[in-house]
Amino acid sequence: MNSTFHDEYLASCCDIVRDAGKLIMGYFVGEFSTSRKADDSPVTEADVAANKLIVKALSELTPDIPIIAEEDKKMGREDHELFWLVDPLDGTRSFVRGEPEFTVNIGLIRNKKPLLGVIYGPPLDELYWGEIGKNAYHQIGGGKKEMIKTRVPSSDGVVVVRSKSHPSKATEAYLNTLHIKEMISGSSSIKFCRIAEGNADIYPRFGRTMEWDTAAGHAILQAAGGRVETEDGKPLMYGKPGFENPAFIAFGK
Repeated sequence: MNSTFHDEYLASCCDIVRDAGKLIMGYFVGEFSTSRKADDSPVTEADVAANKLIVKALSELTPDIPIIAEEDKKMGREDHELFWLVDPLDGTRSFVRGEPEFTVNIGLIRNKKPLLGVIYGPPLDELYWGEIGKNAYHQIGGGKKEMIKTRVPSSDGVVVVRSKSHPSKATEAYLNTLHIKEMISGSSSIKFCRIAEGNADIYPRFGRTMEWDTAAGHAILQAAGGRVETEDGKPLMYGKPGFENPAFIAFGK
């Protein structure tokens, strides 16, 4: 698989997430039903509809590449060399509350590492994408695409992004070890993007997450110059049992 194919995948994924976002916004401004999964997390009609759209589109784009998507009833194996990770509506709790803080995420994993990722925020028509070893980009609506880069933290303290919907005592304990200049709360994978574009420095997450929550953001952040590590300083890897992540920390530099 060469860079020409990667470019095609990125361009196609940008179209796919926009299509999914348009579908989701139809539910967001209208009415939708909500139910609960086995882990008590919410799932809406929008999650399921977007999941179906994305899986169908990726299956047509790359019929030989397995797809692991959050809302699939039967999860695939973890031992694929190359596979897609899809979160059709990341930030469902915010979506249900009527808050415009949710995204559509598609990431491609190869040999347990992120290869490329696309994140779309439908409410603001905001698109991020990137490929490891190349660059990361940001585009609003039909505007000009802009290359994004992480920054070196200021000497007067770091800007932290943290989860609005998933606070934890472990996260609080870690935050107490930092010299913090500003704290920003948010929902969804957009937190990775805030670091990637140089508007924040660190995102600690000690609560439960799944691989489809992080793959796209991880790829974009790393393409922009950042990194995502576990508590012991090792790179966050993919294809783990049950696709569940350990605690991790995302850094700009």
